[in-house]
Amino acid sequence: QVVQGPGENAGVVDIGNGLVAAFKMESHNHPSYIVPVQGAATGVGGILRDVFTMGARPIAAYDCLRFGHPDHPKTRYLVGGVVHGISMYGNCFGVPNGGGSTRFHECFNGNILVNVMTVGLAKKDAIFYGKASGAGNKVMYIGSKTGRDGIHGAVMASDAFGEESESKRPTVQVGDPFTEKLLLEACLEIFEKKLVEGIQDMGAAGLTSSSFEMAGRGGAGINMWLDKVPVREEGMTPYEIMLSESQERMLLVARPENEREILEVLDKWDLEAATIGEVTDHGRVKLYFHGELAADMPVDACVDGAPKYNRPMKKPAYLETAPKLDSSSVRLPEDLNEPFFALLGSPNLNGKTWITEQYDTMIGTNTIFGPGHDASVLRVKGTTTALAVSTGCNERYCHLNPRVGGMIALAECVRNIACVGARPLAATDCLNFGSPMNAEIMWQLSECVDGIAEASTALDAPIVSGNVSLYNQTDDTAIYPTPMIGVVGILDDASKAVPSFFQNEGDAVLLLGETYDEIGGGEYLKTIHGKDVGPAPALDLAKEKRLIGALRELAEKRLVKSAHDCSEGGLLIALAECAVGRRLGCDVDVKSPLRADVALFSESQSRAVISVAESKAKEVLELLADRGVPATRIGTVVVGAFVVRVNGAKAVESTVQKIASVHGGSFEETFFPK
Repeated sequence: QVVQGPGENAGVVDIGNGLVAAFKMESHNHPSYIVPVQGAATGVGGILRDVFTMGARPIAAYDCLRFGHPDHPKTRYLVGGVVHGISMYGNCFGVPNGGGSTRFHECFNGNILVNVMTVGLAKKDAIFYGKASGAGNKVMYIGSKTGRDGIHGAVMASDAFGEESESKRPTVQVGDPFTEKLLLEACLEIFEKKLVEGIQDMGAAGLTSSSFEMAGRGGAGINMWLDKVPVREEGMTPYEIMLSESQERMLLVARPENEREILEVLDKWDLEAATIGEVTDHGRVKLYFHGELAADMPVDACVDGAPKYNRPMKKPAYLETAPKLDSSSVRLPEDLNEPFFALLGSPNLNGKTWITEQYDTMIGTNTIFGPGHDASVLRVKGTTTALAVSTGCNERYCHLNPRVGGMIALAECVRNIACVGARPLAATDCLNFGSPMNAEIMWQLSECVDGIAEASTALDAPIVSGNVSLYNQTDDTAIYPTPMIGVVGILDDASKAVPSFFQNEGDAVLLLGETYDEIGGGEYLKTIHGKDVGPAPALDLAKEKRLIGALRELAEKRLVKSAHDCSEGGLLIALAECAVGRRLGCDVDVKSPLRADVALFSESQSRAVISVAESKAKEVLELLADRGVPATRIGTVVVGAFVVRVNGAKAVESTVQKIASVHGGSFEETFFPK
């Protein structure tokens, strides 16, 4: 099912019916910290171009955001700017936002993360690649004019922050989503007419990276005449032209006989276009400026032949000396209603409607499930199928156990798409770490990658694209390891998509999976007790695979009314999230040998909360037992009330109305009170 793996602008997978999905996740972390609006906006623009460069029309975008402590003086400013930048660019371009994740932790005080993913659709026989081939073919520049914005942007993004970070504002690019929309339509028209041999987005390092990457993939050389590059500022030097990161630009290779027609298409869409070079067979990139040779470099030495580092690695000292949690030493609250509502309204767990309401989630009319569900579900028009997409990562798990944290990041995304009834096709990753010059951080990176690889293999979700963002640190303070994951899955029948919220009064509520004493690294321990210690939850990939298979089978047989992953915040938060979508509560009694708070707030993996028709409960429990998935009926869906007991003793009692108010309104009250 994998058509194109890592190494191209985006990964591509076969989704049947002669169609493919192209997708990738990338970061724009440093620019978004320096200039939040433009940094985030151009991050969206860059990943959109990566996808439509492959010949795919973008159908959804996702944002995974990490900010510092809510009380940090810059957090509110950064949140507002980043969200505005994402919404401005995506809404103007015309791509729906399918969701994402937003979390807060003090490790991001000096380095926020803005990771953006895009999914697009294309015909399987009309995929385009970023390579330069065919000596004598024309190298053409299309899109916006080149200016001085973004020069050294790639250098800035590959360096740690210090006191001088504010001086780097000129290295942040400036985006124009309306020009990007024109560029999309122009490119798709050129693709439809089969006028190009190869095409490459001008991203980091601008014309430098695009020309060398295309020559490297095609095993060719390129001669370029930089004085022919359309510029918007006078006196630009070859150095500035090659390193400018002005947005909304592409480099393409075409046969000489197609040159005029391409120029006509670009003129129709009111975009700049110029022939600036030609493909050669000398294996070098030669740059000319007003008739003089400005540079002459071998392609291989700058691409595949570049030196490969073998960095030293060392297990971090904090993992050897950090205290290990004994849950019996954690104070048991007298009234669990208090920590429940504190968690429900906390920045990591509350509803992010203030964010999602700024995004257009329905444009294109492909959205079946948008933000708020376990995974977004997007119809594939003209077919019965739909795509499911989930993104995320828990940085605290990765800090406490990088290998297991990496495994959980991928496993939870696969679990989320299984909850809506989809099977995984492939995954993309965006690896956010501190400086690899630090042996301990290099060890974190290696362990996380190994964990992701193990989970990817076990759960049939190959990594087909991705990005690595290093040096996310200020002076000597690095972020927690954050390997962000995006998984794309498919439903053969879109009508079988399963919502995350309770659907009908009287339905049985079932808990799938087992709950252990695993509050370490969790929201309850951090938010209520102020402890950021482990161990992180364990993960058994064999159990995970059985759960995922069972969830998909229940959806396929239409035996399940709703399904929701049980993860951050534990079972109690999962039940509340099931309740808020349609304002249907539950009456639940959890049987457990654990302490009440541990039973309700443990973040044990491989669990889900489902609701099924009362008449089907016995059949579902028998199916789950046959598939080796532990399952227990814990209660019933009710109207209005929300009651949770542990071993018969009432632990939490409230109303769905209050839960929805706290969950839905706390984010805005925290950051942008009226």
